[in-house]
Amino acid sequence: QVQLVESGGGLVQPGGSLRLSCAASGFAFGSYAMNWYRQAPGKERELVAAISSTGSTTKYADSVKDRFTISRDNAKNTVYLQMNSLKPEDTAVYYCYAIISRIYWGQGTQVTVDS
Repeated sequence: QVQLVESGGGLVQPGGSLRLSCAASGFAFGSYAMNWYRQAPGKERELVAAISSTGSTTKYADSVKDRFTISRDNAKNTVYLQMNSLKPEDTAVYYCYAIISRIYWGQGTQVTVDS
């Protein structure tokens, strides 16, 4: 069955960095676009970044452009989100997301940016 397992979240000070990972299994990972979403307390889930199946095309929310980088390693069935210059407003649960036969979400990983 399809599984998306996020890791790498934690507590970081403003200006710091984190790298999130999403390990995928149960489908032909290299054939599908992958996405990172986030949901902050009291807010709707929002798209943070997306990457095409080959990694040649990426897209970012305006709020994270030039600070976050999405990438993937199709040999490892893993998609990454490198987050630099983190701000308190980046605090959220970050989810890996894919549309295969239907929508699949990971369980999420908490990112807290606080001094």
